[in-house]
Amino acid sequence: MRSKLRFTLFVAACLASVTFAAPGHAQTVPKSQPEIALSFAPVVKEAAPAVVNIYATVVVQSRAHPFAGDPLFELFFEGMGESRPRMESSLGSGVIVRPDGLVVSNYHVVGDATDIRVELSDRRQFKARVLLADKDSDLAVLQLEGATGLPALPLRNSDEIEVGELVLAIGNPFGVGQTVSSGIVSGLGRSTLAIGEGRGYYIQTDAAINPGNSGGALVDIAGRLIGINTAILTKSGGSNGIGFAIPANLVQSFINQAATGATRFARPWAGVTGQGVDAAMAEAMGLPRPEGVMISDLHPESPFRDAGLAVGDVILSLNDEVTDSPQEVMFRLASIGVGKEVRVRYLRAGAEAEAQLTLGPPPDRPARDPRILGEDSVLQGAEVVRINPAVLAELELPETLAEGAAVTASDGFAARIGLRPGDVIRAVNGRLVMSPEDVVNLTFPDQRRWVVEVLREGRSVLLRFRI
Repeated sequence: MRSKLRFTLFVAACLASVTFAAPGHAQTVPKSQPEIALSFAPVVKEAAPAVVNIYATVVVQSRAHPFAGDPLFELFFEGMGESRPRMESSLGSGVIVRPDGLVVSNYHVVGDATDIRVELSDRRQFKARVLLADKDSDLAVLQLEGATGLPALPLRNSDEIEVGELVLAIGNPFGVGQTVSSGIVSGLGRSTLAIGEGRGYYIQTDAAINPGNSGGALVDIAGRLIGINTAILTKSGGSNGIGFAIPANLVQSFINQAATGATRFARPWAGVTGQGVDAAMAEAMGLPRPEGVMISDLHPESPFRDAGLAVGDVILSLNDEVTDSPQEVMFRLASIGVGKEVRVRYLRAGAEAEAQLTLGPPPDRPARDPRILGEDSVLQGAEVVRINPAVLAELELPETLAEGAAVTASDGFAARIGLRPGDVIRAVNGRLVMSPEDVVNLTFPDQRRWVVEVLREGRSVLLRFRI
């Protein structure tokens, strides 16, 4: 027990032994009692006023019976009740990034909110509206109404962060009020998990993060924002010392777009499918070590294809920042932004090469050719469009799908047989579908038994029905 107490005191002393370096200056090991006596208090006083509590109200639809929405059993319960709206409240945190009241938080905190109230550390309250929100990144940008001269956190280049750096997590866990916890950066580039509403590339920290911390700040010991706290890995619902934050470079990209009036996050389109190079792949390819992302497929419109890259090439870096997973590639592109130049270093047949390309949004070509299926179709109530890169991005479909017909709306009989927005119609009664016109021509009700094959969330699904 005594040795355990000594160890605890030793750790506490280590955490207190910090010198607060100005940005750009090297940190030094404390050498005197006054230096050891320093605490995190100066950093907290500087950073905490820019972290806010967010109270959001969301309207959700409750199901009237347990089979509502089921394509088969709902038919038996038709007319037995309607869905009822109810109000739900969510609690989270946010970070002021501009003195005029621009706040960054998580999508899962405010993305679907109908009413948002923000409380500052000095107890002032503001109403807020969402300027820009993106579920895939789990980020949202808010504007506080009537706010001026507010404290704001500067952002640090998150590519400079190193494992082992001391950090503070500031937020409103469990609604108890603003709370500060300390720890270190435990890992970088965590990209193997789909976390919360988003999926991608995260900073890992052991600073205690709990429900309510979402959207709060992860800051370095100079008081700069390095990430937005977003999720934890837990079995109990509380902190287990494995928390994740969205890096500041992606946050900066959101701030830049919101400042230009964008209402939807414009993510550069790559048109690339790939996989991280592991040890077995590296040995087979004759590489000295596993690194990079091997391209397994390229869309015909891909800017990487236009720049000269091909299937089998290994992407090593983007603008000199290494890329060891597909999620890291997407993170780098989103952080760089639409309209910017990017330098790609890649490997082909054992030799390194470089290419330059311009990042752009997904092209909306070929033409969508939208078709609404009426009463003369067995898919009455559906709307289908031709697949192109812009459609793939809007419906969150695999980027390398090059042709086919996607469902953008489903109502009436089409919804009753189970057709959903986002489905890609592959075949009707065994006949291949390549365009919206094919869907129209193949769905005349001249037979009783039907089988519609669709691609849904990466899986092939058969919709069987009779008329």
